[in-house]
Amino acid sequence: MAQRISKAFFQKSDAVYLAKSLLGKTLVRKFPDGRELRAIITETEAYAGSDDLASHASKGRTPRTEIMFGDGGYVYVYLIYGRYWLLNIVTGKAGQPEAVLIRGLSTVSGPGRIGNLLELDKSFYGEDLATSERLWIEDTVKAGCVSTGPRIGVDYAGEIWKNMPWRFVLEPGIS
Repeated sequence: MAQRISKAFFQKSDAVYLAKSLLGKTLVRKFPDGRELRAIITETEAYAGSDDLASHASKGRTPRTEIMFGDGGYVYVYLIYGRYWLLNIVTGKAGQPEAVLIRGLSTVSGPGRIGNLLELDKSFYGEDLATSERLWIEDTVKAGCVSTGPRIGVDYAGEIWKNMPWRFVLEPGIS
């Protein structure tokens, strides 16, 4: 059985590096009824701090973004369109507000669909991935090759930031 990833893993580097490193890892969700969902992370996007105009942190420290300003290894969820909770993993050290959006799993693609599949809600905000009994990531081996592209849905950030090649996809094939 694969080991749970430690908090140190999420704090050792920046969001761009960790967005690539999370590909191929196993996301585990344990539901209240005891069911367990296990899926490989296949797509991520990096959000690199206060200077990144596509990042929520670019608007400063707010009640919504507070968790992003802490140490890596915690969950940042937020609601979009009044119905989808998006899963983000805080990365790096305290004071450097960075996060990785989980965009795709082996079982489903799209951050809104992931939130629905995992039955996320506001209670996951600030969840500690190192100790949580309901959501964690295990260290499994990446199988495939990684492609990069611009992030999706961030046109508001301007040409430079929307075109950053910080979306990473694990493609089947030789690693």
